[in-house]
Amino acid sequence: MSELTAENVRQEVRAWLKANWDPNLSLVAWRNKLVDAGWGQPEWPTEWYGRGFSAELVRVIEQEFARIGAVSGAKSGIRLLAAATLLEHGTDDHKRKYLRRIITGEDTWCQLFSEPGSGSDLAGSTTRADLQGDNWIINGQKVWTTSAHHADWGLLLARTDWDAPKHKGLTFFVIDMHQPGVVVQPLKQMNGHASFNQVFMTDAVVARENLVSKIGNGWAVAMTTLAHERRRADGLRSGAADVDRQAIVRGSIHEEEARENATVMAPYTWYPQRAGRVDLALPQALATGRVGDPVVRQELAKLLSLASAAEWTARRARATQQAGKAQGPEGSLGKLVASHVARQAQKVHTLIADMNSMLSGSDGPENGIIAEILVSVPAVSIAGGTDEIQRNIIAERVLDMPKEPRFDEGPFRDIPRN
Repeated sequence: MSELTAENVRQEVRAWLKANWDPNLSLVAWRNKLVDAGWGQPEWPTEWYGRGFSAELVRVIEQEFARIGAVSGAKSGIRLLAAATLLEHGTDDHKRKYLRRIITGEDTWCQLFSEPGSGSDLAGSTTRADLQGDNWIINGQKVWTTSAHHADWGLLLARTDWDAPKHKGLTFFVIDMHQPGVVVQPLKQMNGHASFNQVFMTDAVVARENLVSKIGNGWAVAMTTLAHERRRADGLRSGAADVDRQAIVRGSIHEEEARENATVMAPYTWYPQRAGRVDLALPQALATGRVGDPVVRQELAKLLSLASAAEWTARRARATQQAGKAQGPEGSLGKLVASHVARQAQKVHTLIADMNSMLSGSDGPENGIIAEILVSVPAVSIAGGTDEIQRNIIAERVLDMPKEPRFDEGPFRDIPRN
């Protein structure tokens, strides 16, 4: 057997693509070929549709796909968080049932965690799961659920034991989002988008086999999902590919992929704006002449310094991941610094555009993008764990400071709730 090097992998995937890539296959047919060959998610274990490759080798594969314009396995939306969670905690039956259809894009997913009364306090979930015969009966409400309006399956955290402490009484499930008893209502945001939903579950049914891990171990499973979510949040992508323009042939599969992306990625179109759009700050300052203002120049320098520091923190986290080591403090540090970067970008955009920053649509700077930034940035301090939660994590787990006094210990049913 030849040594597993980047060059060997490059030659293997290049030969396989030459023999198999057909831009006029259907999207599902092509992705099934990827699954069978292990190229759809090559970092996954070999027994579960992957090749067990390192992140470095995965980048080589991505470059070869991009070089000729070949379509990859489905990666958008929550589906890869679902896959990572099931790979770590799911049964073999779960993996057989869900993983292939995640790669082929036939199933979409959502994450049913936050509730109206327990957003940052995830362990305060009050959605009930009661075992009746062979089924769990679910009653409760979730909120801020991205993509629930078109999801096939949901990752559900629900309370199964009201007499256990709050973190111990939770259990993790996979729930069918299309069943009776599950009602999804979009939530209109102040930036004009409707990415989030509230989900009402009334006597919804989860089969016993869709329990993930053990009863009462839901908190640990949810932490796996969130760890992967934060790990993906650094925004770094693989290096640019050496594109072979003569080899790129556009076909019907690209049109089908574009339609898929238009649906799956629609809820995320404003996410660059909530991050502050640092990339627009210097060009806008130069174009408007505001770069000559010493206050603007000072705040712009602060923004670019913060953004560079955040990028290097993210790269350090990625290097740790590539080395196969456990994630350090970079995840929470990166999440917190992203809020600081976004708010500083918001400040800089306002300084540059002045009153015009409030103009939306085609009348506003950058066709209204600046105004959208101003009303979108507050979300980055909330989504995926608030700034306050990240500060607690850093204080207690990184700096080893004393924990805050707790008033929510003992049986969950006795804890005061709003």
